[in-house]
Amino acid sequence: MNANEPRDQGAGGWSQFGDTPPSAGGFPRRDTVIMGPPPPPPPARSKPGFSVRQKAVAGLALAAMAIGGGVVGATVATAFQQPQVVTASNPSPTFKQASNPLSVADVAAKVQPSVVMIKGSTGEGSGVVLSQDGLILTNNHVVVGAGQGGEMSVKFNDGRTAKASVVGTDPATDLAVIRAEGVSGLTAATLGDSDALKVGDSVLALGSPLGLSGSVTMGIISALDRTLTVGGEQQQAPPGWGQPGASEITTIGGAIQTDAAINPGNSGGALVNAGGQLVGINTAIATDGGSNGNIGVGFAIPINTAKQVSDQLISSGKVSHAFLGVSVADATGDVAGALVRQVTPGSPAEKAGLKQGDLITRFDGKAVEGGDTVVGQVRGFKPGQQVQITYMRDGKESSATVTLQEKK
Repeated sequence: MNANEPRDQGAGGWSQFGDTPPSAGGFPRRDTVIMGPPPPPPPARSKPGFSVRQKAVAGLALAAMAIGGGVVGATVATAFQQPQVVTASNPSPTFKQASNPLSVADVAAKVQPSVVMIKGSTGEGSGVVLSQDGLILTNNHVVVGAGQGGEMSVKFNDGRTAKASVVGTDPATDLAVIRAEGVSGLTAATLGDSDALKVGDSVLALGSPLGLSGSVTMGIISALDRTLTVGGEQQQAPPGWGQPGASEITTIGGAIQTDAAINPGNSGGALVNAGGQLVGINTAIATDGGSNGNIGVGFAIPINTAKQVSDQLISSGKVSHAFLGVSVADATGDVAGALVRQVTPGSPAEKAGLKQGDLITRFDGKAVEGGDTVVGQVRGFKPGQQVQITYMRDGKESSATVTLQEKK
């Protein structure tokens, strides 16, 4: 596997709404915990009611049947509170970590005008407005899936539609920018800082899952800095639309993991924080092998990466990627890492002293679990940036500072 190219894929791995289950060594599965015997029933004279645990189960069961994402958010946010009387006049749940707390409804209302539905002859997805005059950020696989063999259009939150054209695409990061034609005065999304995210932060996912435009779901940041390989399967398409071609395979590093419900059609949509700031572009989900739908494990491209890519696409229509110059494979044995199989002559890796047989264990201070980690991390850097690589050679740990170059 070349550290600057997508990894060859066989069975297994992450995908954009595909049937393939997580590959071994990726994100470990957990067996369902079997609950113990229920507590003894309350005295006969007590008024029947739900316990806190029972409320959570019942609430989640109802949420699973709801089509609109707002029900999910409201249910999860209140499920573990102490029993209380709830009236229609009570405010909706708030994001506690926000400096100026907003309700879920406030954040949704603020962001929805900036999220669009992208439709084409063979597929659909979502996008986020970047400028008042119609620049829209989305996934490359949405543009490829929607734009094959016909025109592409955008549906705005207020019901208006407009034709759209491609400004530029970047398959390596699965990002693209399109322009809605003949529009003005759009509400551009407010960009946040994805580097400031913490596990447990509350987020909303907005988009058009299964063709349902304007949908909102609520969750938290489940994990950060995930590396996933996506693509190679049929793109999502709503019922009756037929099947577009297979997507390109690419490896994405630094991905945000969330349990906010993401389904086919959410791709390219917004992941926002408690202040309504855009922190990620929803791009992929994990499946259990028997379903293409949400199982509570979704992924978004960090907005800091997306902004870097979109700025280049807008200015020149193409993206400059960093080049390390090694071919790597997953390590075997007791130590996790990426085994260097080959070093390109004259590459940044060779200049920094890396050799065939070295085992890369840390990249920019982050642990390397396998070859995909290195591939994904390299794509998060710009040409000219320096990165520290920790590696093992002959049983001894060493480090090297590499100055990445532009990939030719």
